[in-house]
Amino acid sequence: MTSRPKRPVDRRLLAALAEHPVMASLVGVAMAERFTTTATPLGILASVPLGDLTAAVRRTVDAGKIVFVNMDSTPGLGHDPGALTFLKGIGAIGICSTRAAIIERASGLGLLSMQKVFVTDRSNLQRSIQSIARSQPDLVQLMPAVVLPYVERHARDLGVPYLAAGFVQAASDVAAALRHGAAGVCTSDENLWELRRASLRAS
Repeated sequence: MTSRPKRPVDRRLLAALAEHPVMASLVGVAMAERFTTTATPLGILASVPLGDLTAAVRRTVDAGKIVFVNMDSTPGLGHDPGALTFLKGIGAIGICSTRAAIIERASGLGLLSMQKVFVTDRSNLQRSIQSIARSQPDLVQLMPAVVLPYVERHARDLGVPYLAAGFVQAASDVAAALRHGAAGVCTSDENLWELRRASLRAS
């Protein structure tokens, strides 16, 4: 296996996750607009039609947010270098994808990147660890969150901060993910977006 030299994690991400362990999953334009009024600094933009994407990205940037565009669920957006150049051109800060090649290209353009990993068994996670060693994303989104207790030791080998996603429905789910080594969680549940790490410790 060939891996690239490990890149330091972007300080903006570390600072945001240190206080706000919840990254908002923003499904559609309306949810993205509500997100801009919250204190939550991190989000993933998904299912936004290509014609609305520029305005949605700029709205989140203007609100001071760090948002990753989910390239796998943006209708009309390809998975080629041209798509990355387009996203960079409209002011996108980061991208999210399951595709390692896209992740590698994104960093070359100065975009933050999050690689999505679906865990079906331990061998699948091991292959993902090898892929991530090559692509060197800034973050990993590990799905579904309910597998974390079973793969925690292996997940730590990812070498980059990982966020649990899928079936995160309560503050107790967020706290459990953090206990099992996650840097945070991703969820579309708006009631969880503004949770602070300090409040989870206090409870």
